[in-house]
Amino acid sequence: MNQTTHYELAIIGLGYVGLPLALQFAKSGCRVLGLDIDTSKVKEIKAGRSYIRHIPAEDVVVQVKAGKFTASSDFSLAKHSEAVLICVPTPLKKNREPDISYILKSGEAIAPYLKPEDGGRKKLVVLESTTYPGTTDEDLRKVLEKGSGLKAGIDFHLAFSPEREDPGNPQSKVAEIPKVVGGLTPACLERAKELYGKAIKRLVPVSSTRAAEATKLMENIFRSVNIALVNELKIIYGSMGIDIWEVIEAAKTKPFGFMPFYPGPGLGGHCIPIDPFYLTWKAREFGHTTRFIELAGEINTAMPDHVVAKVGEALNTVGKTLKGSKILLLGLAYKADVDDDRESPSYILIEKLEAKGARVVYHDPYVPAIRPTREHSHLAGRKSMQIDSVADLVLVSTAHAPFKGHNFSKLTIPLVDTRNCVLPANRPKLYFQA
Repeated sequence: MNQTTHYELAIIGLGYVGLPLALQFAKSGCRVLGLDIDTSKVKEIKAGRSYIRHIPAEDVVVQVKAGKFTASSDFSLAKHSEAVLICVPTPLKKNREPDISYILKSGEAIAPYLKPEDGGRKKLVVLESTTYPGTTDEDLRKVLEKGSGLKAGIDFHLAFSPEREDPGNPQSKVAEIPKVVGGLTPACLERAKELYGKAIKRLVPVSSTRAAEATKLMENIFRSVNIALVNELKIIYGSMGIDIWEVIEAAKTKPFGFMPFYPGPGLGGHCIPIDPFYLTWKAREFGHTTRFIELAGEINTAMPDHVVAKVGEALNTVGKTLKGSKILLLGLAYKADVDDDRESPSYILIEKLEAKGARVVYHDPYVPAIRPTREHSHLAGRKSMQIDSVADLVLVSTAHAPFKGHNFSKLTIPLVDTRNCVLPANRPKLYFQA
């Protein structure tokens, strides 16, 4: 790599947020430097390969060959970029406290390189990782100022712009998703708008970094609460012999005042199960409790137990118990037709079923082997089995397209469907919804 190459921006974190964002800026004519501590991702990008299923390798190789996109694990190269965008994970600790260590470590890594190059303009730092209000103008700002000896808003620009990614949705295009932007100062906001305006069609400026941070939390809290509502209704209606899926389909014909949300075996992905609790934690600092958020969390985290109970009931219909039964779980990814298994409820289902003595194998066409995770490291290395593997029960946890089209009608064992995934014509006689 030419060490003197100049970049319009560097993006820290080349995962499900950073990689598509980098490619969009590159397509828009910017020279982009991708930075990641994961050297395997760096190697894949340099080779013109994609490690995310819904991002075609062609998109990567075109931008790499054009010299618009490169990657490195050398964070000192940030000194050659006009802006740095931070797109790193923000998980929860075991006690549901925010873990912003990845943000702070990223800030520490680039802080020594915030001084403008000779004749260059002031650097811009933008945080995109979802977090609680105050992270950008307090926590990240402190780290950047300490490590650089510079002052945010004076010597360098600082802003927050929340990511809005919808993996697996072909209608979701980075350039067409409106981008919320908040700056530490009016000048910081203008600089951030200038940068994002090169790649994003519509910008939504707000008054501060905190307002932008709060916007992202509101979006995800809205989803969490409404998913909890339909999960609760699923259980209530189910006890009444009413199909929640039929009710939702009928209700969404109303052209106003209703937005459909769908039940499932629990929440998954990096956003919805985690982000609401960032506000819960921060609200305590101001003497408030977030009752809706916490109640929604209780309902959603209880859904795997509901599914396990339904699996036990289904096995009872054929004279079997959970203990000693072999269960084929279909779908490890947290949502349909992606390879993203972060926070997937399927992991919780595996653990709960096996705790009751069942043996669980899985099939997922997009997750051939279980990768190491912080919460479920003991499951790492298990491999996807055939969809027709011998089992005592089939449990559909993810609504992958191949499962919708698969004909289960001749199956003589119970099938428990948590996603209303299997088409009516393909359902076996022993079909159960959970």
